[in-house]
Amino acid sequence: MGWALRAGDGTIVSGTEAFRQDRWSGGGMRYLRFRRWLGEIATTNGGIGLIVYEEVRRHAGTDAAHVYGGFLATLTAWCEDRNVAYEAVPVGTIKRFATGKGNAGKEAVIAAIGARGFNPADDNEADAIALLLWAIQHRAGGVS
Repeated sequence: MGWALRAGDGTIVSGTEAFRQDRWSGGGMRYLRFRRWLGEIATTNGGIGLIVYEEVRRHAGTDAAHVYGGFLATLTAWCEDRNVAYEAVPVGTIKRFATGKGNAGKEAVIAAIGARGFNPADDNEADAIALLLWAIQHRAGGVS
């Protein structure tokens, strides 16, 4: 999963985090690790004011839809519990913002984010940076 955030001093940091299921863990462990990670990010950065995430409406298959639903439930419950605002942004909106095309491919998004001075490790990080830049622009600086 890609992530990006704007720190209190205005700097943008980003990366990727893996929450893969392994055969030795119970079915909910990836979501517990995700929840723990959210808490660490919030603590390390002095809190979180808003979380903006990709709204995925099409999934590669049933398993992908189930995993997305699990992450979405974990994220929204975590936000509700801590009074953190959250907002979903459609994938096409993110791609259109980054590249000018709502159906742009992964490489086009990576290139567009690279042209803005970032060096994403993969398409997940590029998407996260694009989403953060979209949120900053559309919320006139209201993202932390």
